[in-house]
Amino acid sequence: MIDLVRRCYAFVRPMVVASSAVAWVSACGGGGEAGGDAALVAGGGGVALAEPVAKLPFTLTATDGSPYRFVEETEGFVTLLFFGYTNCPDVCPVHMANLAAVLDRLPFEVASAIKVVFVTTDPERDTPERIREWLDQFDPGFLGLTGTQEQVTDLQRAFRLAPALREERDDGGYLVSHAAHIMAFSPDDSAHVVFPFGTRQTDWMRELPRLVEAR
Repeated sequence: MIDLVRRCYAFVRPMVVASSAVAWVSACGGGGEAGGDAALVAGGGGVALAEPVAKLPFTLTATDGSPYRFVEETEGFVTLLFFGYTNCPDVCPVHMANLAAVLDRLPFEVASAIKVVFVTTDPERDTPERIREWLDQFDPGFLGLTGTQEQVTDLQRAFRLAPALREERDDGGYLVSHAAHIMAFSPDDSAHVVFPFGTRQTDWMRELPRLVEAR
């Protein structure tokens, strides 16, 4: 796990997006194209947004094939929203593993007030079945969503995220560069903070109860 985290730092770089919010884009597993950029110093916990980001009323397909209406399904919960893909070699599994470990350690009344929602940025390969299988390795309670590539791209832009980009490999496969942070929506239906890749479990343990207590 530590090796994965270290290996990915070189590929995480800051990008300025709409409304001066900051997104981190990961080119994990790719070449050294981002090596000239300053690496994000991780481990500081949540990063406050200059302006809150409202929860958007989108509908995508859940892993059981049913429509998932984001606002309705997450009403009243602290909601951790992450865009990634199951073939991601480092950022995505590290984020999911850390969250699973933290939720397992938090008191039930805190953990049960939190929903983790994963939206694939690679719908071509990430079928609902594949997403479910992958998420179950971490926590069967994690929610997985998919849609068309156009839907996912539009949704990332709407959330002020840099859209994921496909990066072809010499072996015929491909990687997907995507935003590397997790958006944390409070029960007021707005995200006031994001958690970058590299957020430590100790930071999550400290910050998540605070978000829940603010309900």
